[in-house]
Amino acid sequence: MPPYYVHSWWVRVLMSAAVIAAIAGAARAQFRRAPAAVNLRPNIPYDGRFTFVRLNYTTAPGGYFYRGEPAWAHGYPLAEQNLMAIMNEVSFLGPHVREINSLRLDDPALFRYPIAYVIEPDWWTMTDSEARALGDYLQKGGFLIVDDFKGRNFRGGGGWEVFERNMKRALPQGKFVDLDISHPIFHSFFEIKSLNVPQAYVNGDPVFRGLFEENDPAKRLQIMVNFNTDISQFWEWSGTGLRSIPDTNESYKLGVNYLIYGLTH
Repeated sequence: MPPYYVHSWWVRVLMSAAVIAAIAGAARAQFRRAPAAVNLRPNIPYDGRFTFVRLNYTTAPGGYFYRGEPAWAHGYPLAEQNLMAIMNEVSFLGPHVREINSLRLDDPALFRYPIAYVIEPDWWTMTDSEARALGDYLQKGGFLIVDDFKGRNFRGGGGWEVFERNMKRALPQGKFVDLDISHPIFHSFFEIKSLNVPQAYVNGDPVFRGLFEENDPAKRLQIMVNFNTDISQFWEWSGTGLRSIPDTNESYKLGVNYLIYGLTH
């Protein structure tokens, strides 16, 4: 091989190694554990228009694994802004798109909003007042969407057991059941044809569970749970090209259906 070809080849190898090292370093930085402040946006006053509400909570130790943010804040507010942009395009809901509210569960203002959203709930250090408020919120017609949490010890989280234990504090008699494609929530706007939805980074199959009013599947679904999956990451990353358009579309369809169901039941 001529010397200049050897030199060119080694330059390409070294440049590729440098790029890989930079990507790996960035990935490690994304998952550093030192707590960092969240740029909490000011809430807008209630004005009758639909406003997406993300619950914030006290995060348990260890729950700052992504960019140092508390677990409740992953993707905030971009994921829900992108979902609201889709809602604005496909429906006549006319929601606030850029303005996203974030509330504690025991904030009385939550009762003005029919739907609340929470992620990574296995890192949630739930207080007694939050447990009481959640029970009241659900019994008075509120609808809770739960996303982005996995089995026990995924990055140190408490998994389903911690979440279910907290929910028992709010609704002591409540029982979660697995949902299948026949449930109306999967047909409230888009016709979801399969629950074998794309996985962003989680191993295994997604699990969809719900808790019904009076534990009666014929009555209103009060809590919708996406377990062992992270639907909202597709919303968050939909403008980056890092996830395929078909996979992202399926995740948006679920989000839209959840909102429509919550607003109509």
